Amino acid sequence: MRFKSLLFLPVTVCALFDDESAVSLSPVVVTATRSAQSTDTLPVAVTVFTADDLRSSPSLAIDDTLRTDPSFSLFRRTGSLTANPTAQGVSLRGLGPSGASRSLVLLDGVPLNDPFGGWVAWTKVPKLALSSAEIVHGGGSGAWGNSALGGAVQLLTTPPSGNHATVEAFVGDFDTRGGEISATGSTADNRHSVTVNAAAFATDGVYLIRNPGAIDRPADLDYQRVQASWRSAITDTLDLTVTGRLYTEDRGNGTPFQRNSSDEAFLSAALTGSDTRAFTWSAVLYIQDQSFASFFSSVNALRTAETPANDQYDVPATAFGGAFTATWIADSDAVTTLGIDTRHVEGETRERFNFALGPFDRRAGGEQTFAGLFARHDRALTSTLHASAGARLDTWQNTDGFRRESGPVPLNQTFPDQDGVEFSPNLGLVWQPAPDFRARASAYQAFRVPTLNEYYRPFRVGTVTTNANPDLVPETLTGFETGLDFGRPDAPLGASLTAFVNELSDAVTNVTIAPNTRERHNLDHVRVQGLEASLRTRPHATLELSAAYLFTDARVTSPGPAAPASLDGNRLAQVPRHTLTTSATWNAPFALHLTARARWFSAQYEDDENTLRLAPATTVDLGVSRRFAKCWEVFVAIENLFDTEVETGRTTAGVVSIAPPRWSRAGLRYDW
Repeated sequence: MRFKSLLFLPVTVCALFDDESAVSLSPVVVTATRSAQSTDTLPVAVTVFTADDLRSSPSLAIDDTLRTDPSFSLFRRTGSLTANPTAQGVSLRGLGPSGASRSLVLLDGVPLNDPFGGWVAWTKVPKLALSSAEIVHGGGSGAWGNSALGGAVQLLTTPPSGNHATVEAFVGDFDTRGGEISATGSTADNRHSVTVNAAAFATDGVYLIRNPGAIDRPADLDYQRVQASWRSAITDTLDLTVTGRLYTEDRGNGTPFQRNSSDEAFLSAALTGSDTRAFTWSAVLYIQDQSFASFFSSVNALRTAETPANDQYDVPATAFGGAFTATWIADSDAVTTLGIDTRHVEGETRERFNFALGPFDRRAGGEQTFAGLFARHDRALTSTLHASAGARLDTWQNTDGFRRESGPVPLNQTFPDQDGVEFSPNLGLVWQPAPDFRARASAYQAFRVPTLNEYYRPFRVGTVTTNANPDLVPETLTGFETGLDFGRPDAPLGASLTAFVNELSDAVTNVTIAPNTRERHNLDHVRVQGLEASLRTRPHATLELSAAYLFTDARVTSPGPAAPASLDGNRLAQVPRHTLTTSATWNAPFALHLTARARWFSAQYEDDENTLRLAPATTVDLGVSRRFAKCWEVFVAIENLFDTEVETGRTTAGVVSIAPPRWSRAGLRYDW
């Protein structure tokens, strides 16, 4: 991965590729502190993907590109092109993966996490419009409040400016076809600009299990997205950006009955200003209205027939909120950031269940409200020592929780309102005795309130039923990390080493309470500790090699009275102890650009009881592109080059789910 400055400059893509004189600087990131700050002074580990990294990746899906960082993973080993949307929550450093996601994912400062369930629909992301992606490991990104328990991932788009466009079209295996366009137009004085991004994608898909039967089908996918942003320079120091997005997705999950669909309408307005060079501020308001539907079935042992299990025919959810952030630079060595944010969520599930006797109807849901104040101060104590201190104070409320069911034993439950106050401090030190060496340490606390889905909605997958739990309490994390970084971004050699310990209290997990029955419970205590290491070298001006490694020991250290004592000492489900990624980029002769990437992960467990083992695996991806006629580019990408079988799930009946086999595509890109 190459690290470049993330300053937002109005340049065309063609100019970007032709510029060989750019000076490589330490990245300026915004996700860690909610204000622009050089990674040189950040006490936490941050990974930055530049626009070039994202563009040249062999991966079609943005979440698969982010897997170059071994700390990043989804709930399961498969990516967003084949995973059920409810399994697309993000885990960082193996901090208890779950569909709900213990990490916050943002697009230009606005949460992408589903309002009802917490998972992330990665196909919403306007890939060609992205300028960078930032991953903040661990709870050091607690400035964002709820859901940033395990860290934060932010995807940033290029603000509308100038006149340029990129068009991309591709075809591939399994009747895959798609295209995307991102175009920006501006007035002559560049005071008013519009960017439009639109994409369409379809594939017949791949089989999701090892030994498909007569009832199994490839997991097809079809989505469309259009996003438009309008920027206006109201004054020389005041900018307004309005963004709207429409999105729809339909996908199959491996059998005729099992399908799901998503629809979303989104609108945001962001105002940024700077009264003086030393004072900047931003304000954002947003509203998101969406619906989700998903059908689950039970398949017989011979995989020749399926019966309906649950028809989640509608999950309407609405989220709206806003934030205000102000930053003062007292002098070159002191920066203060203050702010406030709020988010309100309401949603419910509407579904049919128990088809053997019914079907019967179920409705369950409620409302959640969050509000927080945050402050942070960064200061140089000496010429080589930099300190930071921050804190958040949050209030949260759950209201109008309910669950109503028809059937032989009707339910009409209303749940007591809940509320709480959370305090999340963080402290950090960075010692940089030389430009190419620094040591850092950070301590922090963070929290996550369970989602409406976790509180109120039971669900069934195959023969396993998981019960909801309206008595869940928020998860809290106390963490510490320390690290060493060597080498500047433009140096021929760079390395990083980070050790971390996270103590997670009241971790929400699905606990097995009987055969084929699980229930959401808070575990008293979970410890996740480990080591991150990375190495980057540039042996030649045209070749860059990198490797990154994550060791994670994630264990239940105290199950608590609500969970079986046998869980004590067990490893967390879906967390491998070892993950290693390597990558190489080569500007080869004949104007060829090659990107190769490998990812190895050790064995992990499917279940909390550590009885269902998923085998280790190694995958290799390869991308080759060539630019010609200045602004044309042809590319070929192959994911899972050696057709490795990757186990992604295993049932007690012996059914093994697998990730996609080798998947190739070729396409053409044009910039102007």
